[in-house]
Amino acid sequence: MSLWLEMILRLFLAAALGAAIGYQRERAGKVAGLRDHILIAVGAALFTVASIFGFSGTVDTSRVAAGIVAGVGFIGAGVIFRGEEGVAGLTTAASIWVTAAIGLAAGAGLYLIAVIVTLVTIGILMIPPVHKERQ
Repeated sequence: MSLWLEMILRLFLAAALGAAIGYQRERAGKVAGLRDHILIAVGAALFTVASIFGFSGTVDTSRVAAGIVAGVGFIGAGVIFRGEEGVAGLTTAASIWVTAAIGLAAGAGLYLIAVIVTLVTIGILMIPPVHKERQ
């Protein structure tokens, strides 16, 4: 497989997996939906692909992964808010975080693990929340 085709495959896989999670969030009426999750997954994948293929042998490419984790934390923090009824948005923030990790995995060529984690994530997100009465 050519190098360009490999990079494009990784980016498209990240987009598809981000879309799957984003679709679930969109259908659930959450603030971060389809487009957000696609962009997060593709962004993480592109940073990863660029670090692997663009800087290979010149720098420590694993530093990019650390930067993605830190950067996506700010995005996730933006969907968490506290109201009179407590804290909301934690699950969406977690879905953003795991979507970035999936994008990173797809960008690194870890196709199977990226797909498996996407399926597990969607399964978890489909579990109905259990709300306990606050005292």
